[in-house]
Amino acid sequence: MTNDTARIEAFSDGVFAVAITLLVLDIKVPPVSSPGDPLVILLVRQWPSYLAFATSFATILIMWVNHHRIFTLIGRADDRLLFSNGFLLFAVTVIPFSTSLVAAYLGHPGQRTAAAVYNGTFILAAIFFNVLWATASTRGRLLRADADHDAVQGITRSFRRGVPLYTAAFALAFASVTASLALNLILAIFFALPTKLATKRAAKP
Repeated sequence: MTNDTARIEAFSDGVFAVAITLLVLDIKVPPVSSPGDPLVILLVRQWPSYLAFATSFATILIMWVNHHRIFTLIGRADDRLLFSNGFLLFAVTVIPFSTSLVAAYLGHPGQRTAAAVYNGTFILAAIFFNVLWATASTRGRLLRADADHDAVQGITRSFRRGVPLYTAAFALAFASVTASLALNLILAIFFALPTKLATKRAAKP
């Protein structure tokens, strides 16, 4: 066991950075040779790519923020934590592929399957976030000695909501793909808030 988590955080930051950068590759520059249609129309036609990009960018950003938050409370690392963190990064690296898939199929046959794969990636990430946090926080095994109890409980409650909420988005995809993507965007915003609110509450006298 080591007291240093800096290498885990540095490696993870690199994976998050690469994944979030790859998302923009799905937004293509319309070919100059396209006959008839003005550039503005060609750009507007790419709205599925914009929606998928915005949703995935927001989700990965919030995942990175929450990853940073939990590591401010984690003071030690062991092999279990390393592997748990690796499983989470596995899910993160799949997001650019699932984003490409849903951007390509949105509005076409197969869009529901694409959206199911997309949401399935987020369910997987939510599961691995819970595994990572449980590995560190159960009985405080890897937490800092001065870790705030209210903040720890706030994160635990927040992460437990992830799997059922993303499962709801998965189910919604079979009724409305666009609504499912919109829900994913809302969830990204939602998960930016709970631990912050928990920290504010803990800071009150």
